[in-house]
Amino acid sequence: MGIRRNAREAALQFLFQNDFIGTAAADDVDLDQQFADFCSLYDVQKKARTYACELLHGIAVNSEAVDALIGRNAKNWRLERLDATDRNIMRVAVFEMAFQEDVPPEVAINEAVEIAKRFSADESPAFINGILDSIKAELGAGADKNPAS
Repeated sequence: MGIRRNAREAALQFLFQNDFIGTAAADDVDLDQQFADFCSLYDVQKKARTYACELLHGIAVNSEAVDALIGRNAKNWRLERLDATDRNIMRVAVFEMAFQEDVPPEVAINEAVEIAKRFSADESPAFINGILDSIKAELGAGADKNPAS
């Protein structure tokens, strides 16, 4: 498994934990400290921590745009009704698709589907793939990585 896959999985687990216990970092320092604490409790590969932190900071800063993209494309599903694991897998993928210039949308989608196979229910990979494909189309197949446009 690659470093970025490990980072995505660590970010997913951190986001899931925060959803579950209802905490959110107030600022970058809090987020860094919370993630450092998380890494000390769980076996997060040291090489993966930098990219995981980048994902977490990006998702935090762009949470409204990321969640809006998911909400618009999850037909007949309110964001808060989505399974927490699926919702957070999509947050990671949507952030990469919309804001990470070095991650092609196809890679973000494939990674999300593979992670869903490991962490989610049997029907989740197809569900996540469908929503992320719709988001990819909305973003113009990656031609413009600014979701506000």
